[in-house]
Amino acid sequence: MASTARPPSFRSHAVLGALAALALPLTAGCSNHEVVRGSDEPGIDRAAMSTALDKDDIERALQTLLGQLRVAPIMDEWRARAGQNDRQTVAIAPFTNETSEHIEPQLDSMLGETETWLVNSNICRVIDRSRQDQMIREVEGEQHPVFDPRHIPQYGKQLGVKFYITGKVGSSDERTDEARRVQYFIFMQVIAVETSEIRWQQKAYVTKAVR
Repeated sequence: MASTARPPSFRSHAVLGALAALALPLTAGCSNHEVVRGSDEPGIDRAAMSTALDKDDIERALQTLLGQLRVAPIMDEWRARAGQNDRQTVAIAPFTNETSEHIEPQLDSMLGETETWLVNSNICRVIDRSRQDQMIREVEGEQHPVFDPRHIPQYGKQLGVKFYITGKVGSSDERTDEARRVQYFIFMQVIAVETSEIRWQQKAYVTKAVR
Protein backbone atom coordinates (compact mmCIF):
# COMPACT_ATOMS: atom_id res chain seq x y z
CA MET A 1 0.00 0.00 0.00
CA ALA A 2 1.45 3.38 -1.02
CA SER A 3 2.42 5.82 1.72
CA THR A 4 -0.03 8.66 2.30
CA ALA A 5 2.57 10.90 4.01
CA ARG A 6 2.84 14.26 2.26
CA PRO A 7 6.01 16.31 1.95
CA PRO A 8 6.25 19.38 4.19
CA SER A 9 4.43 22.31 2.74
CA PHE A 10 6.08 25.60 1.74
CA ARG A 11 4.39 27.16 4.75
CA SER A 12 6.10 24.69 7.12
CA HIS A 13 9.50 25.58 5.69
CA ALA A 14 8.73 29.27 6.08
CA VAL A 15 7.76 28.83 9.74
CA LEU A 16 10.95 26.89 10.50
CA GLY A 17 13.04 29.51 8.74
CA ALA A 18 11.43 32.29 10.74
CA LEU A 19 12.07 30.50 14.02
CA ALA A 20 15.73 29.96 13.09
CA ALA A 21 16.11 33.63 12.21
CA LEU A 22 14.67 34.63 15.58
CA ALA A 23 17.05 32.30 17.40
CA LEU A 24 20.19 33.82 15.85
CA PRO A 25 20.02 37.21 17.62
CA LEU A 26 19.29 35.46 20.91
CA THR A 27 22.37 33.26 20.49
CA ALA A 28 24.54 36.19 19.48
CA GLY A 29 23.27 38.22 22.40
CA CYS A 30 24.56 35.65 24.88
CA SER A 31 28.16 36.35 23.83
CA ASN A 32 29.01 39.89 24.88
CA HIS A 33 32.65 39.37 25.89
CA GLU A 34 35.23 41.98 25.02
CA VAL A 35 38.60 41.05 23.54
CA VAL A 36 41.39 43.14 25.07
CA ARG A 37 45.08 43.57 24.31
CA GLY A 38 47.74 43.31 27.00
CA SER A 39 49.37 46.57 25.94
CA ASP A 40 46.04 48.32 26.57
CA GLU A 41 45.42 46.60 29.93
CA PRO A 42 48.67 46.65 31.96
CA GLY A 43 47.22 44.46 34.72
CA ILE A 44 45.76 41.80 32.44
CA ASP A 45 48.30 39.16 33.52
CA ARG A 46 47.75 39.64 37.25
CA ALA A 47 44.42 37.87 37.56
CA ALA A 48 44.55 34.08 37.86
CA MET A 49 42.17 32.30 35.47
CA SER A 50 42.66 28.72 36.69
CA THR A 51 44.78 26.53 38.98
CA ALA A 52 47.22 25.83 36.11
CA LEU A 53 50.48 27.74 35.73
CA ASP A 54 50.28 31.01 33.80
CA LYS A 55 52.68 33.64 32.48
CA ASP A 56 53.00 35.40 35.84
CA ASP A 57 53.70 32.09 37.63
CA ILE A 58 56.38 31.17 35.08
CA GLU A 59 58.09 34.55 35.35
CA ARG A 60 58.16 34.43 39.16
CA ALA A 61 59.44 30.84 39.24
CA LEU A 62 62.18 31.51 36.68
CA GLN A 63 63.21 34.68 38.50
CA THR A 64 63.94 32.49 41.53
CA LEU A 65 65.47 29.53 39.70
CA LEU A 66 67.62 31.35 37.15
CA GLY A 67 68.60 33.97 39.71
CA GLN A 68 70.03 31.17 41.88
CA LEU A 69 71.68 29.46 38.89
CA ARG A 70 73.37 32.70 37.88
CA VAL A 71 75.39 32.77 41.13
CA ALA A 72 75.86 28.99 41.49
CA PRO A 73 79.38 27.45 41.53
CA ILE A 74 78.59 25.48 38.36
CA MET A 75 78.10 28.74 36.48
CA ASP A 76 81.41 30.03 37.82
CA GLU A 77 82.99 26.86 36.45
CA TRP A 78 81.41 27.42 33.03
CA ARG A 79 82.50 31.06 33.02
CA ALA A 80 86.09 30.04 33.77
CA ARG A 81 86.08 27.58 30.88
CA ALA A 82 84.52 30.16 28.58
CA GLY A 83 87.35 32.52 29.50
CA GLN A 84 89.76 29.83 28.32
CA ASN A 85 87.84 29.46 25.04
CA ASP A 86 86.58 26.05 26.16
CA ARG A 87 82.84 26.48 26.55
CA GLN A 88 80.92 23.51 27.94
CA THR A 89 78.15 21.91 25.87
CA VAL A 90 74.76 22.02 27.62
CA ALA A 91 71.31 20.70 26.66
CA ILE A 92 67.88 21.60 28.03
CA ALA A 93 65.85 18.50 28.90
CA PRO A 94 62.06 18.30 29.42
CA PHE A 95 60.63 18.82 32.89
CA THR A 96 58.88 15.83 34.44
CA ASN A 97 55.27 16.66 35.30
CA GLU A 98 54.34 14.74 38.46
CA THR A 99 51.11 16.69 39.00
CA SER A 100 47.53 15.97 37.97
CA GLU A 101 47.41 19.28 36.08
CA HIS A 102 47.85 19.48 32.31
CA ILE A 103 50.72 21.98 32.43
CA GLU A 104 53.03 20.53 29.76
CA PRO A 105 52.71 23.62 27.48
CA GLN A 106 53.63 25.89 30.40
CA LEU A 107 56.61 23.71 31.27
CA ASP A 108 57.73 23.86 27.63
CA SER A 109 57.56 27.64 27.89
CA MET A 110 59.78 27.52 30.97
CA LEU A 111 62.28 25.42 29.01
CA GLY A 112 62.22 27.90 26.15
CA GLU A 113 62.84 30.82 28.52
CA THR A 114 65.69 28.92 30.18
CA GLU A 115 67.23 28.07 26.82
CA THR A 116 67.07 31.71 25.71
CA TRP A 117 68.61 32.87 29.00
CA LEU A 118 71.44 30.36 28.68
CA VAL A 119 72.17 31.23 25.04
CA ASN A 120 72.28 34.94 25.87
CA SER A 121 74.66 34.31 28.76
CA ASN A 122 77.24 33.34 26.11
CA ILE A 123 79.17 31.10 28.51
CA CYS A 124 78.33 27.68 27.06
CA ARG A 125 77.21 25.95 23.89
CA VAL A 126 73.50 25.09 23.90
CA ILE A 127 72.19 22.15 21.87
CA ASP A 128 69.10 22.88 19.80
CA ARG A 129 66.04 21.13 21.26
CA SER A 130 64.91 19.78 17.87
CA ARG A 131 68.13 17.74 17.73
CA GLN A 132 67.33 16.39 21.17
CA ASP A 133 63.92 15.17 20.00
CA GLN A 134 65.62 13.21 17.25
CA MET A 135 68.16 11.81 19.70
CA ILE A 136 65.41 10.75 22.15
CA ARG A 137 63.74 8.79 19.34
CA GLU A 138 67.04 7.08 18.58
CA VAL A 139 67.53 6.04 22.21
CA GLU A 140 63.94 5.30 23.23
CA GLY A 141 62.59 4.08 19.89
CA GLU A 142 59.86 5.47 17.66
CA GLN A 143 57.13 3.68 19.65
CA HIS A 144 57.74 5.65 22.87
CA PRO A 145 59.99 8.67 22.17
CA VAL A 146 59.72 10.23 25.63
CA PHE A 147 62.64 11.70 27.58
CA ASP A 148 63.73 9.39 30.41
CA PRO A 149 66.09 10.94 33.02
CA ARG A 150 67.56 7.48 33.65
CA HIS A 151 69.01 7.52 30.13
CA ILE A 152 70.83 10.84 30.38
CA PRO A 153 74.26 9.20 29.83
CA GLN A 154 73.05 7.68 26.54
CA TYR A 155 71.60 11.01 25.43
CA GLY A 156 74.81 12.78 26.30
CA LYS A 157 76.93 10.39 24.27
CA GLN A 158 74.67 10.81 21.25
CA LEU A 159 74.92 14.61 21.35
CA GLY A 160 78.35 15.13 22.88
CA VAL A 161 76.73 16.95 25.80
CA LYS A 162 78.53 17.50 29.11
CA PHE A 163 75.59 18.79 31.18
CA TYR A 164 71.82 18.73 31.16
CA ILE A 165 69.52 21.33 32.66
CA THR A 166 66.27 19.63 33.58
CA GLY A 167 63.75 19.48 36.40
CA LYS A 168 60.47 18.21 37.73
CA VAL A 169 57.22 19.61 39.06
CA GLY A 170 55.16 18.14 41.89
CA SER A 171 52.07 19.43 43.62
CA SER A 172 49.87 19.22 46.68
CA ASP A 173 46.18 19.37 45.77
CA GLU A 174 43.70 20.12 48.59
CA ARG A 175 39.94 20.61 48.44
CA THR A 176 37.09 21.62 50.71
CA ASP A 177 33.40 21.96 49.92
CA GLU A 178 33.94 25.57 48.85
CA ALA A 179 37.56 25.85 47.75
CA ARG A 180 40.50 24.18 46.05
CA ARG A 181 44.20 24.90 46.45
CA VAL A 182 47.11 23.59 44.35
CA GLN A 183 50.65 24.11 45.63
CA TYR A 184 53.37 23.57 43.01
CA PHE A 185 56.96 22.57 43.81
CA ILE A 186 59.19 23.34 40.84
CA PHE A 187 62.71 21.89 40.87
CA MET A 188 65.48 22.73 38.41
CA GLN A 189 68.71 20.74 38.19
CA VAL A 190 72.06 20.71 36.43
CA ILE A 191 73.17 17.11 35.87
CA ALA A 192 76.65 16.02 34.77
CA VAL A 193 76.18 13.54 31.91
CA GLU A 194 79.28 11.46 32.58
CA THR A 195 78.49 10.68 36.21
CA SER A 196 74.73 11.54 36.50
CA GLU A 197 75.75 13.71 39.47
CA ILE A 198 73.43 16.59 40.36
CA ARG A 199 75.78 19.56 40.27
CA TRP A 200 73.12 22.13 41.17
CA GLN A 201 69.49 22.09 42.26
CA GLN A 202 67.03 24.76 43.33
CA LYS A 203 63.29 24.95 43.90
CA ALA A 204 60.51 27.49 43.54
CA TYR A 205 56.97 27.47 44.93
CA VAL A 206 53.75 28.55 43.24
CA THR A 207 50.30 28.41 44.87
CA LYS A 208 46.99 28.70 43.03
CA ALA A 209 43.49 28.52 44.52
CA VAL A 210 39.83 28.61 43.58
CA ARG A 211 37.60 29.94 46.37
